[in-house]
Amino acid sequence: MKKQMMLVTLVLALSAQAGAAQTDKSAAPPPPMKPLAQQTQAALWASRVLTRVHYKAMPLDDAMSEKIFDRYFKSLDAEKLFFVQADIDRFAPLRTKLDDAITNEDLTAPFAIYNLYQQRFDERMAYARELLKTKFDFTADESYQIDREKAAWPKNDEEVRDLWRKRVKNDWLRLKLAGKEDKAIRETLDKRYESYTARSRKLNSEDVFQIFMNAYAMSIEPHTNYLGPRASENFDIAMRLSLEGIGAVLQTRDEYTVVREVVPGSPAGLSGKLKVGDRIVGVGQGESGPITEVLGMRIDDVVQLIRGAKDSVVRLDILPADAGPDAKHVVLPLVRKKISMEEQAAKKSVIEVRDNGVKRRIGVISLPTFYQDFEARRRGDKDFKSATRDVSRLLGELKKDKVDNVLIDLRNNGGGSLNEAVELTGLFIDKGPVVMQRNAEGKVDIESDTNAGLAWDGPMGVLINRGSASASEIFAAAIQDYGRGVIIGEGSFGKGTVQTLFSLDRFGGSEKARFGELKMTIAQFFRINGGTTQLRGVTPDIKLPAMSDTDNFGESSYDNALPWVAIKPAPYLPTGDLKDIVPLLDKKHEARVAKDKDFQYLLDDIALVVKQRKENQISLNETVRRKERDAQEARAKAREKRLIAQISNPSDDLVVIPDPKDVLKGAKAASKTAKQIAAVKGALRTDDGLQGDERALSAELDAETAAKSAKDVLLNESARILADEVALIKADTRLAAKVLPYGAAADAKATPVAATAK
Repeated sequence: MKKQMMLVTLVLALSAQAGAAQTDKSAAPPPPMKPLAQQTQAALWASRVLTRVHYKAMPLDDAMSEKIFDRYFKSLDAEKLFFVQADIDRFAPLRTKLDDAITNEDLTAPFAIYNLYQQRFDERMAYARELLKTKFDFTADESYQIDREKAAWPKNDEEVRDLWRKRVKNDWLRLKLAGKEDKAIRETLDKRYESYTARSRKLNSEDVFQIFMNAYAMSIEPHTNYLGPRASENFDIAMRLSLEGIGAVLQTRDEYTVVREVVPGSPAGLSGKLKVGDRIVGVGQGESGPITEVLGMRIDDVVQLIRGAKDSVVRLDILPADAGPDAKHVVLPLVRKKISMEEQAAKKSVIEVRDNGVKRRIGVISLPTFYQDFEARRRGDKDFKSATRDVSRLLGELKKDKVDNVLIDLRNNGGGSLNEAVELTGLFIDKGPVVMQRNAEGKVDIESDTNAGLAWDGPMGVLINRGSASASEIFAAAIQDYGRGVIIGEGSFGKGTVQTLFSLDRFGGSEKARFGELKMTIAQFFRINGGTTQLRGVTPDIKLPAMSDTDNFGESSYDNALPWVAIKPAPYLPTGDLKDIVPLLDKKHEARVAKDKDFQYLLDDIALVVKQRKENQISLNETVRRKERDAQEARAKAREKRLIAQISNPSDDLVVIPDPKDVLKGAKAASKTAKQIAAVKGALRTDDGLQGDERALSAELDAETAAKSAKDVLLNESARILADEVALIKADTRLAAKVLPYGAAADAKATPVAATAK
């Protein structure tokens, strides 16, 4: 009790000092944020679970408190633009006290830190807006540091003000280079900084608590997280790819909740009355319930009002997209239904590669995540949503399309269900182990495909990048270890850990208790060859250019990632041997890309980004920046000219055939070509100095469509590699015997791997 009283006294003293530092420039500051009773209880229960059940269980002590302290400040101010060193020093007495704050159920300390952050945020925004009244000297030879994450905290107020002067100067220069006049620049930036302040003040106690608890959870291990009640609900929706609502994607623009997308076949889509750009200003429940005004409300609060039970009624008070702010509103009643999030589901297309008069058809399946509706499966629903089920169906369709090879595109697939990774692997192997798990006690379990037969027995490949993680790595590693397919791309993320969801509500003693959940690491997974993807990821057989910043993205970028280890391999039968064919494919790939202009453009882009990353500075001299912009525009115009020529007169060597279900029915060829050309121009646009919500919604949506429609150089080259594979195995029965183990040329003499992991 004495120790607890000392902590309370210390926090009150620090809070008083922070309040005394309040400047007169902070207009109408929000009231200080305070923890809620259920949050202090949730923190205590979370600590008990994390210290006892976690794969890397660590005591909640002074040493852990220091880690939480540093990570919490970093979470609040990652770029070190708001706090100064004096602020860190002021709270230094709390460095070893945050463990006590959790165990004593008194979260005054972390909330006091946040309240100072909010104060500093308001001060910096007020200063930024004051700077807009001044004139900048763009002839001076000075620069601005782009990435400040590894920089030291600003020493004092003078240093942080100079940082903000340079930041505002850079924002101004970007708009100036884009052709904006001073008056328009001033208005744009003033509105931008005011918007920053408005958004920050919409954070609530749950947000602050989640930031703090994640600072604790991630101090143990990078993939352990605390999910507040709302975050937990959104995670569940993401996994089952469905929700109950109206079928509209919303965003905030100028304090309005704006319709960004209407899902076809949804209640909103079928009504024909809700349009992209419409502004939702009120939401009413039922056919006659009062309408709640939502102008200026947080987007997730608005979404929460619109979601609801299936077959219930929600009424939207709408200001049409093309109407002025004082125009007549329209009230639209909609009946909520189950909405399928098809954008995140598996999709297929076919790429035809022609070489010396011979046509090869490569089926491409893009899988954004390993999703599964866990609850529906537990209920015994025969039609539960599943990545494996969808891919199996698409493979059946590709067979009818008579494809020669199949490419599974897992780029930027961050994982999902471990069970789905195992079952998806089973579509390409007959039977056998897929992945091994080792728990905290050291017990190793083998997860196997037990279903006989294959959905696809022909040649295949897997396309990965640095964003391919977890379940993606399990699948790619198993395909590689079995010798089942060619792995193409860049090294994967390197996540070799398994998480589970642990509900804290079981400790609540009441159905009303909403303590949230822990997404907690409980095991480490291993390849069937005994190694792990942890830290090292999956190394592709054929490497494509690395697009990612490996120093700041991937498992190796975490300071507390688990180490790489190996265990005894699982007994398994390799079904193929690609060691003879991979060098042949790689040689043909290297010769081809050396002459491929699009590929060389990509390499130039990567080299430029790497150079900018390394320098980590951007000039604030207008002459220097204008020269850089002119060079950028010249590159963009040259590329645009080439791509438009390719669209207008497509070459015969490669044709992309999308899934008919994803193509707008009745679209004319001429209009499609015009849209493709517009897409190219949008994708290659130079910097306009604006942020997403500052552009017209139509322009922003066009830019996103352009980015998706722009030529995918890496995917096309991957298709060519697999086309080469088809050509080689058709020309060489010896290679076919190794690459097509399930076909007529299968090698029946395969023996179990007996290597010992070192």
